[in-house]
Amino acid sequence: MTLITHGLSGELRPDGIACNTLWPRSTIQSAAIANVWGKENLEVARTPGIMADAAHVIFTSKSSLTTDNCFIDDEVLLSTGMTLGDLDKKYLPAGLPNYKLAPDFFV
Repeated sequence: MTLITHGLSGELRPDGIACNTLWPRSTIQSAAIANVWGKENLEVARTPGIMADAAHVIFTSKSSLTTDNCFIDDEVLLSTGMTLGDLDKKYLPAGLPNYKLAPDFFV
């Protein structure tokens, strides 16, 4: 995906179209995690809203300044002024400390 992003960003830059990737830092609560790892592992994953909110920040950014990047979900949101505490409250299962998150496979 990263290589496709590099190629498309160069090809579409003259048209003002940005191409980026967005990766999760930790696993995300999803059917894929439940099926592959087991439902108990949903307890050490962030909620899907973190990806949606990070994507919204990227989509509403100026395309000429945000093309050909590999973004990580929590870094995008922290760049908007959110704190780690804010991320914990909004995207973690109740009572899970940030340091107990299962890391994503690709980051």
